Amino acid sequence: MCEEFFDRLPLFQGMSAAQKEILRPLFVLCQEEAEVVIFEQGAPAENLYIVVEGEIDIVYKPEDGPAIVIGHIHPNGVVGWSAALCSPKYTSAAMCVTDCTMLRISGRDLRSLCEQYPDTGMILLDRLAAVVAERSQHAHPQVMALLEAGLRVEKPASSG
Repeated sequence: MCEEFFDRLPLFQGMSAAQKEILRPLFVLCQEEAEVVIFEQGAPAENLYIVVEGEIDIVYKPEDGPAIVIGHIHPNGVVGWSAALCSPKYTSAAMCVTDCTMLRISGRDLRSLCEQYPDTGMILLDRLAAVVAERSQHAHPQVMALLEAGLRVEKPASSG
């Protein structure tokens, strides 16, 4: 069932069959109903989620004020990227606005991917950075730098 969703996401399109075979086992299909909190602000940052179907609100609660919605994530969006940055905790909460279908990868598996398969890892990180950066124009280089620093990934040497 995971393959059906995996193959239709733009994040994975254009990847080779070998790259997809490396990635598929790392992702878990998960489904949640509307109003379910996927993770709380301040909870351990363990997983990154790719939204396949549904909508998710990113909610931030400052110490000195009420909670505010700082993002509204649609299909093909990403939530929980604190896990990719090796942050100890999520900086915001994520709540399903509608019933949601997501692909989940653990931060630990993402780091292992980058160590074992740096070429595939860098392609995935670059695409994740592009998705996250869509929330804020011109942020792609900064997001990519954060991901690389958080995962301590070296760019693969170019072959040409």
